Amino acid sequence: MAKWLKRGADAAAVAETDRKVRDTVEGILADIAARGDAAVRELSVRFDKWDRDSYRLSEAEIEGCLAQLTKQDLIDIRFAQTQVRNFAQHQRDALLDIEVETLPGIILGHKNVPVNAAGCYVPGGKYPLLASAHMSVITAKVAGVKRVITCAPPFQGKLAAAIIAAQHLAGADEIYALGGVQAIGAMAIGTETIKPVDILVGPGNAYVAEAKRQLYGRVGIDLFAGPTETLVIADETVDGELCATDLLGQAEHGPDSPAVLLTTSEKLARDTMAEVERLLQILPTAEIARQAWEKYGEVIVAESDDEMIAIADDIASEHVQVMTRDPDYFLKNMTNYGALFLGPRTNVSFGDKVIGTNHTLPTKKAARYTGGLWVGKFLKTCSYQKVMTDEASAMIGEYCSRLCALEGFAGHGEQANIRVRRYGGRNVPYGGAAQPLVPA
Repeated sequence: MAKWLKRGADAAAVAETDRKVRDTVEGILADIAARGDAAVRELSVRFDKWDRDSYRLSEAEIEGCLAQLTKQDLIDIRFAQTQVRNFAQHQRDALLDIEVETLPGIILGHKNVPVNAAGCYVPGGKYPLLASAHMSVITAKVAGVKRVITCAPPFQGKLAAAIIAAQHLAGADEIYALGGVQAIGAMAIGTETIKPVDILVGPGNAYVAEAKRQLYGRVGIDLFAGPTETLVIADETVDGELCATDLLGQAEHGPDSPAVLLTTSEKLARDTMAEVERLLQILPTAEIARQAWEKYGEVIVAESDDEMIAIADDIASEHVQVMTRDPDYFLKNMTNYGALFLGPRTNVSFGDKVIGTNHTLPTKKAARYTGGLWVGKFLKTCSYQKVMTDEASAMIGEYCSRLCALEGFAGHGEQANIRVRRYGGRNVPYGGAAQPLVPA
């Protein structure tokens, strides 16, 4: 039976925090719906100390941001974007439209139709997370979305040049310097100057995630992508330094980012905890990472790989890094995760920044029912039907007529009956049901 050497925050404390976030976000969204641009401006000044005549960037401002980056910066951004675009294109190519004749004269099919407008949130308050621009904008464009707009907050009181360059190079049609719930609300609800979108995507903090949750239904969303979560599954084939590095590498996202070690080796568990303390003395982002580790960090020792799989599937973490003797065993048997990172040669940072898979992933156990952002999130799989012959219309109409009668839907039944009369030449009484030619 597994034992916990370290536990994170209790469920009651987390629930209370979530409640406060819900209440705050509900008030902000109501204000935006009522007052539009005026509310957005006040919120931007209040939360980001940021005001402009227009929050949409001009072409000159975009070019100015590009000019601030070095040649190597631009090479690196384009390299990462190429990897994301290539993988997204392979995903899109796997989604085929279909058309089949299921019965003589009856054609059924579906088309994968992109949404018309997508709003991409690019977090950047603590760190300028330009990679989020690749993941959302490029994926939307590969899907065929006509209008892609982006919102990213200022960074340290200025336009975030790297984020803006990434958004522009990814193909964003409109770029806004706007962050937080006010950005999410403006894109979903619309204001006097920002036309609303059909779907919201992109990661963010707990407030951004809650805003998306509350707006779901008014617009589509990709998934619940709140504070970063990481789970490291490891055995004695790796060491504590490697595990601690990978835990803290994600804990630095924010003070509410869970980082969990799950292992079959108590020695590795204790070595990792010691290495975490050592690295927190030298890590430049230790102030944030320590808060996350102390409040939300966990260390679990299991008795077997199978027990680790059961625990991991219950946790349903956003990122799951597997560094064991046989990482493919976890690929084969795990079911609940945002993304897997298999073997010590890979890590979550590769996925976050450059390798090509999407880093917008489900959190708070949403991995039980959804995967991460991908090209399919921007597509609607829409069906269509065609009945090509009189005989087919009359035949399917007879079945439909009788089934409608079973449900008491007389109007539905008449839609079938009129076809039976016109195309089958049979006398079906109005409001009645077509009788089989041959009794069952």
